Amino acid sequence: MKLSTRDANVYFKRPDTSAAGCLIFGDDAMRVALKRQDLLSALLGENAEEEMRLTRMTGADLRSDNAGLLDAVKAVGFFPGRRAVLIEGATDGLSKVFSAAFEEWQEGDAQIIATAGRLTAKSALRKVFEGNKRAYAAAIYDDPPGRAEIDDMLKAAGITEADREASADLEALARAIGPGDFRQMIEKLGLYKSGDATPVTPADIEAVAPLTREAELDDILHATAEADAGVIGPLLTRLKQQGTTPVSLCIAALRHFRALHMAAAHPNGPAAGLQAMRPPVFGPRRDRMARQAGKWGRDGLETALSMLIETDLILRSASTAPQMAVMERTLIRLAMLPGRGRR
Repeated sequence: MKLSTRDANVYFKRPDTSAAGCLIFGDDAMRVALKRQDLLSALLGENAEEEMRLTRMTGADLRSDNAGLLDAVKAVGFFPGRRAVLIEGATDGLSKVFSAAFEEWQEGDAQIIATAGRLTAKSALRKVFEGNKRAYAAAIYDDPPGRAEIDDMLKAAGITEADREASADLEALARAIGPGDFRQMIEKLGLYKSGDATPVTPADIEAVAPLTREAELDDILHATAEADAGVIGPLLTRLKQQGTTPVSLCIAALRHFRALHMAAAHPNGPAAGLQAMRPPVFGPRRDRMARQAGKWGRDGLETALSMLIETDLILRSASTAPQMAVMERTLIRLAMLPGRGRR
């Protein structure tokens, strides 16, 4: 039987324990693996592998031993409980092997769970599962998790509630990063909020979201954007001691000011622009950058970007000028620009 996307998501949480098997297939191997993990967890419970109630095989294993699948399906385990045989990397060439196993399958045998890559509508493997009344087939598309799916992940991580702004941030992050990274972040969020019954906030998400910069690098970029020229020198000294190069600092500054420029140009305001980015900017950092974008304005940020591009060209040229001094001079000039604009 063929499962729609909505039905498949329900099935992975509450599978048919009397079914003969299920095929999960799709372009994104990580998304397929995560759904397979959800299905096996719901079907077999905890410790299935330790109790030898789960047998793992690959498509290559079956190609070299066609009888291996049926043997594993019929094998009697030492521990009570449901059993399953997982075949990863199944292909159309193995459709007859699966068809033969289903013909011999009886109530109480291990379920046959197979994963595969992209399969067309004419796929022989799909037809085996979709045409069997006791088996299921689910296509996994590259769509990011929806609101309901994210809520399920939060509950699994022990989180009962997220405020409205945090929920919007989670949906934006789900669109920006891979499914494996997103699930790992939700698990980290669960650990971070362990023992805290208050709703998840954007600040909580910022604390566990994948980081793109070191803290002190962020500090110098914020200081530059906020016209705090006095702290640029000491921060630059620490960054230099940590091995930060002038070119990498310039690249980071360009990235920061481009983000501010995009935010300033967004029709719904800087905060909406920062949330729409990939990856989105969260919590207090988003509020801080939104204020920076509002202070500079689009024209001022275009001037800043021109200065940084010119500096980048100097740093990459054959100039003999001390590179860190060139970068420091540019950052200080940038920090002074907003103040000049107000006079």
